[in-house]
Amino acid sequence: MSFDYALEPRRDILCIDLKSFYASVECVDRGLHPLRTMLVVMSHADNTGGLVLASSPAAKQHLGVSNVTRKYDVPEHPDLVIVPPRMTVYIDRNLLINNIYRRYVPDEFLHIYSIDESFLDITGSLTLFGKTPYQLAQKIQEDVQTETGLYCTIGIGDNPLLAKLALDNAAKNSPDMIAEWRYEKVPETVWKINDLADMWGIGQRTKRRLNMMGIESVYDLAHYDYYRLSERLGVIGTQLYANSWGIDRAKLNEPCKPLEKSYGNSQVLMKDYTSQREIEIVIREMAEQVATRIRRHGCQTRCVSLSIGFSRGESERGFSLQMQIPQTNHSKKLVQQCLTLFRKRYRGEAVRNIAIAYSKLVYTENIQLDLFEDAQAQITSGNLDKAVDFVRSKYGFKSIFHASSLEDGATAIARSSLVGGHAGGNDGLE
Repeated sequence: MSFDYALEPRRDILCIDLKSFYASVECVDRGLHPLRTMLVVMSHADNTGGLVLASSPAAKQHLGVSNVTRKYDVPEHPDLVIVPPRMTVYIDRNLLINNIYRRYVPDEFLHIYSIDESFLDITGSLTLFGKTPYQLAQKIQEDVQTETGLYCTIGIGDNPLLAKLALDNAAKNSPDMIAEWRYEKVPETVWKINDLADMWGIGQRTKRRLNMMGIESVYDLAHYDYYRLSERLGVIGTQLYANSWGIDRAKLNEPCKPLEKSYGNSQVLMKDYTSQREIEIVIREMAEQVATRIRRHGCQTRCVSLSIGFSRGESERGFSLQMQIPQTNHSKKLVQQCLTLFRKRYRGEAVRNIAIAYSKLVYTENIQLDLFEDAQAQITSGNLDKAVDFVRSKYGFKSIFHASSLEDGATAIARSSLVGGHAGGNDGLE
């Protein structure tokens, strides 16, 4: 099976990535060149739990430091600048940059993919500005660099997929940091991607499944039997097959509503936790925080998931478990479900990562009573949750919390002042 590109919709899409965004912002604010300075943004650099959130291109090139590198793996170098994160600053800078993009496209043709990456549909803007897609991409680059001091890489394509692939696989290594991939060039571009993990939408787990089927590259994927792929992987298989031919019919002005949504929270602990009591305190805090989130969105969950990551000194990486439950959004019940999952598998290992997620959501305010519990007690518990949510929303998390959050190992109070899990202020800026 193959595709007729003449029948496919064509747009002019830009995928713009701010190069080493966090690190570049820190360089600019310190009067340093973002491409030539060796700088890393490190969370909790003052202890062994330090984690690199971003590294400048020079730090990556000369020291091999990448995102999520641990403090103990960062080489010592006299020219290396280590700074704490300032999440509020990054958010403000993101808003400024996306307002630059809005000069060239209306809101419906701007899709903010992440804090450092956006998609722009410039199809209707080319005539207005009298430029080719490449020329308009250059103009946007110039505006961003002139007004913020930051550099951006841009992928251009007939659809969001091709623009993203051009960005990730070509633009970042191009002298002018721009690459353009079109349908006609798929055999020379998309099919030349040898590592399946470099294909947008293919993670390590999917890569392993494809490898087991004898598919080692994007070329192999594009020339695999379509019907066999569909039989083995279902809808995902047909989507991957279309993507391997550069096909993506998504429209930026038609937002896609996911069929399944979940809410979750994860954190990397500042040290190895070996006390089961301390680990369970953190699980309690996180389970309650996620319960607050689903109540805020007016929903209840029917599935609880818990992932535990062990310290690197352990022989195993960790475990992930989930279970179906009667729908609820009560904190007490969800805490107990998470602890049940933890105790089912935990055998005393040192823990470093914890993640909790609630899925299979039901959007309703109705209470589903448990026949094995007192009805009035369940109603009272729900009202208590709502009262706590109200107090915290008005006065902050520290206004009301469990006494266990004052014990050793607890993290909720310290994390309540963070933005996106990291410091948000101007600490460390000289």
